[in-house]
Amino acid sequence: MTQILRSDAQDNRDRILAAARTLFSERGLDVGMREVARHAEVGPATLYRRFPTKQSLIDEAFQVEMRTCRAIVEEGCADPDPWHGFTSVIERLTALDVRNRGFVDAFLSIAHSSAAFAQHRRELLGMLDGLATRAKAQGRLRPDFVVDDLVLMLLAGRGLGSVSLSRRDAAARRFAGLAIDAFRTDRAASAG
Repeated sequence: MTQILRSDAQDNRDRILAAARTLFSERGLDVGMREVARHAEVGPATLYRRFPTKQSLIDEAFQVEMRTCRAIVEEGCADPDPWHGFTSVIERLTALDVRNRGFVDAFLSIAHSSAAFAQHRRELLGMLDGLATRAKAQGRLRPDFVVDDLVLMLLAGRGLGSVSLSRRDAAARRFAGLAIDAFRTDRAASAG
């Protein structure tokens, strides 16, 4: 049952979540709870009353990204052309990765993983494995590809956060293109 908060309490909660989203997105999950409270202009007690653990704050702060990530993978898996679906997942996850460093940290990290994130990760990696199997059968994805290769690519893409904001989207597109070329079979590369 959802608890209805007083308007000032709801405002504090919203400011805490906005601060957490901004800080986690820009700097990853190493941001401390006191820094989130300071950025939200609330006291630590107010933050801990709403979010008793950092993990509870992380889980709530990334609800939108979790839904977006799931939609990206589901849409890629639903594509009748598995190679096109696979490449669209890479392109869109790389774009999400470059916009939100903290979400990728939370998604890929066991240390910052609640049961919800662990289940989310397990389900999506399972779906991606199925998509990869279809793309391999099509002859477009290299036969030695494993889902951990995609995880490695996402981890490497975290470095794009150091690129200036004005160049970040272009860098993400270039990085995704290079990853797609690396995953493509030689036969598919020569066929176009």
